Amino acid sequence: MGQTIFERYGGFAIMRKFVSAFYDKVLDSPTLEPYFESVDMRRQIEHQTQFVSQLTGGPASYTDEQLRRVHQRLNISRAHYAELIGLFEETLEDFEFERADIEFLMSKLRELESHIVAHVD
Repeated sequence: MGQTIFERYGGFAIMRKFVSAFYDKVLDSPTLEPYFESVDMRRQIEHQTQFVSQLTGGPASYTDEQLRRVHQRLNISRAHYAELIGLFEETLEDFEFERADIEFLMSKLRELESHIVAHVD
């Protein structure tokens, strides 16, 4: 069996750097930054590192139900989610992930949309 994306790109150390770079982009977005105004970003980056690690084939930490429950109160729109995953894709490109891996991860994020988006624009 081949290595997972998580293993191929360097495990937790790289995923944490990736997530930090991703959140730099998110916090620069005038439409996404307000979601994080009162968020402890150090804690957020740790949680998101676990999530991205799971997404890339590393240890599993989150269920779909947990994702739904956590995001439900945030009232995330489809447009904001699209912007968020667009920034995620940009960051994957910045980190020189292979195109096939990017496409795979983007399809996984599109599958999760119904657990994260609260309303259609």
